[in-house]
Amino acid sequence: MIRTVFFDLDDTLLDFHAAERAALTATLRELGIDPAPAVLSRYSEINRSFWQLLERGGITRAELKVQRYAQLFEELGQSASPQEAAHRYEGHLSEGHWFIPGAQELLLRLYGRMDLYLVTNGSFAVQRGRLKSAGIGKYFRGIFISEELGCNKPSREYFERCFAQIPDFSPEDSILVGDSLTSDIQGGKNAGLRTVWFNPAGLPNPSGPQPDYEVHTLKEAGDLLLGL
Repeated sequence: MIRTVFFDLDDTLLDFHAAERAALTATLRELGIDPAPAVLSRYSEINRSFWQLLERGGITRAELKVQRYAQLFEELGQSASPQEAAHRYEGHLSEGHWFIPGAQELLLRLYGRMDLYLVTNGSFAVQRGRLKSAGIGKYFRGIFISEELGCNKPSREYFERCFAQIPDFSPEDSILVGDSLTSDIQGGKNAGLRTVWFNPAGLPNPSGPQPDYEVHTLKEAGDLLLGL
């Protein structure tokens, strides 16, 4: 029987891509840059590559926040300040939220039946702002943000710091739900947790870390968790 569930936040419970597009669009317009679809798409690619580098320990969070804009602006031939872009973007990103379909229903369904915790690699100010906007912080016994802990998923150290704050924690009756193979599923495996890959797009996984379970909707996730 599952007693403890760790949820990823971005693109598991809250739609990060929608929030990213809105924040980036506002930021670029303020800097006098046309937020054309191709520009937004290219930023997402650059941003994803920098986050993967962060997960591998190849870059610091402070460097990530600025260098993704430095690369984008260099490719666009723009002279805007990457530091100013990073500042404006985080401000916009911390405002508002978009739910993944079924997220609120899932939390209501599990709340009080299991101990729920949030594990996220996002920055403190941004994630706290989004959680406040979404009103879902009340469902979690603990919210573990990597910037506060001083290390990132998928490192074992990140999860050990989470576990140390949970009374009578036992990995045997715990499970992690997340959308990222490299951050969530690999992180869960590193920490000795069972894992659920939330894969709404039905993406293939020929060579990545293998989850214990795979679901395509959050309703499926709820059914699975309550049935274990």
